[in-house]
Amino acid sequence: MTSSVLDLAPVVPVVVLEDAADAVPLARALVAGGLPAIEVTLRTAAALDAIEAIAAEVPDAIVGAGTVISVRNVSDTVAAGARFLVSPGWTDALLDAMKASGLPFLPGVSTTSEVVALLERGVTEMKFFPAEAAGGTAYLKALSAPLPQARFCPTGGISLASAPSYLALPNVGCVGGSWMVPGDAVAAKDWDRVERLAAGAAALRG
Repeated sequence: MTSSVLDLAPVVPVVVLEDAADAVPLARALVAGGLPAIEVTLRTAAALDAIEAIAAEVPDAIVGAGTVISVRNVSDTVAAGARFLVSPGWTDALLDAMKASGLPFLPGVSTTSEVVALLERGVTEMKFFPAEAAGGTAYLKALSAPLPQARFCPTGGISLASAPSYLALPNVGCVGGSWMVPGDAVAAKDWDRVERLAAGAAALRG
């Protein structure tokens, strides 16, 4: 696997799973649609089991853990088989734990000072969250001149329609989104629909 999460795919699906039994068919649908990097968020009790199932049963998927907000989250997700880590924000302790894990990781930022603080610590790849609420493409474009070494995966409020404007920015490697895993499709186990939506997102690679 590339050492950069930002170069795996143009779009990283952000997945919230209430039932771990849905993890494998959902991951297979996303991979079939062309989106191998899958961020399973730690927002539900099923998340760790879901990560473990995808890691074990969907070899073409690159499963990561999202909403990583504690040192315990890092150790639990590494043990479950996660291959990258994503946080909505960061602290020194969390950053140290993510670095020590040996996995690629994207600490979350939403201000210039947070970006500079990470650059000072040798981290150049970050999650920009919540992207739309924090200033969107205009904010990221403004950061690119003074901080060209920082690269981002914007996540939060991004849609199929808005993703291309983010991906066109020189400091954006990929975007995170959930439009290809709508809750009603997951609830209905409509994996064909998920695959179609994933294919549309994968086509944004240009």
